[in-house]
Amino acid sequence: METRSRIDIVSLLLYLCIAILGIASVYSATSDQGLYTLLEGRSGKQLMWFGVSIFLGVIIFLLNANFFEVFSWYFYVGLMLLLVAVLFVGAEINGARSWIRIGSFSLQPAEFAKYGTAFAVSALLSSIGFSFSKKGDLIKMAVVILLPMVLIILQGDTGSALVFFSFILVFYREGLTPLILILGLVAILVFVLTLVFGTLYFGVGILLLFLVFFAFTYTNKKFLLPSISIVILAVLFSLSVQFLFNNVLQNHQRKRIEVTLNLIEDNKGAGYNVNQSKIAIGSGGFTGKGFLNGSHTKGDFIPEQETDFIFCTIGEEGGWLASSFTIFLFASFILRLYHLAARAKKKYKRIFIFSLASIIFFHLLINVGMTIGLMPVIGIPLPLVSYGGSSVLAFGIFIFTALRMDATRDEDLISTYE
Repeated sequence: METRSRIDIVSLLLYLCIAILGIASVYSATSDQGLYTLLEGRSGKQLMWFGVSIFLGVIIFLLNANFFEVFSWYFYVGLMLLLVAVLFVGAEINGARSWIRIGSFSLQPAEFAKYGTAFAVSALLSSIGFSFSKKGDLIKMAVVILLPMVLIILQGDTGSALVFFSFILVFYREGLTPLILILGLVAILVFVLTLVFGTLYFGVGILLLFLVFFAFTYTNKKFLLPSISIVILAVLFSLSVQFLFNNVLQNHQRKRIEVTLNLIEDNKGAGYNVNQSKIAIGSGGFTGKGFLNGSHTKGDFIPEQETDFIFCTIGEEGGWLASSFTIFLFASFILRLYHLAARAKKKYKRIFIFSLASIIFFHLLINVGMTIGLMPVIGIPLPLVSYGGSSVLAFGIFIFTALRMDATRDEDLISTYE
């Protein structure tokens, strides 16, 4: 049987559309700073890093598709060592020691750590004998995810560390019990409810819910012990929330969460960016003010608008139509990646492509959410759209690696019959 190696055109076109949208958005967000052509300033740098991504993508397609699987752990270990190096030789920018300066450029290893961790996760979960029911395998899985998270938190970049939670979606897809995912969602709910209502009111509320539940199920004794255990664990976690909130999170992080939950109103301080972002998006209306015509964007009202808050530039100048189209592009790309993963013949490749899709989904959810005030501001960029050479380059090689793996699916099919 003849084998075919080809790139998925739909995925490639979606990648190109999102990247071009990003370059145009960065140009619009920074053109008021004396940058009058697309090739100058930050938009020029964004275009350059996009070009470097394409160049590296061509090299990736020249490599043997099994190259990545063979060297998975080398990629992971190398990038973990780079994260360690940042702690000692990294440059501090915006309060985080997350950057390594190379001449006039700065690279953020945390962006590439997601790529390396996807290799390690794929290699571990596809290894012979791996099982979520084995305690030892669960510990290995936890170490692979927690190691980069801890190193990135030590750099002062909590937002980038939280992205690694997106791998839970991959674990769930590969057979991890949904109980862990449910417990995580419940923990977030308890955390939020405790901050909003206080530990006392939360405790009284969950006790009342338990009594109502018990009134309907008291004849079935098998529910009694589990429900009591859940109530006790929820109350104990609620009691620890205030300590965690006051002693683990930094002051600016606490204020951002309080603003998001409407516990405080600080439109001139912690809530300034989000408030101005919502004003900018709302002023765009249905069709927007037109490219390069955003008054909020040109007035420089929103700090970091070309990075974390790039979506409000799209919303102001393109209105609801452009905002919806942007989300549509990302949703289509994520669904296409899930399709590529589902049709993969090798488990390793399936997990790697699922990892990419889950990370992009997490970035999209948090970035757009914090721009419209539904999520706390934690400094997560919109992939390929927000300004940042490290992010554009890391996602570029991540995407081209996934497309390279998909391109040889026919060869994988043949190898299973030989």
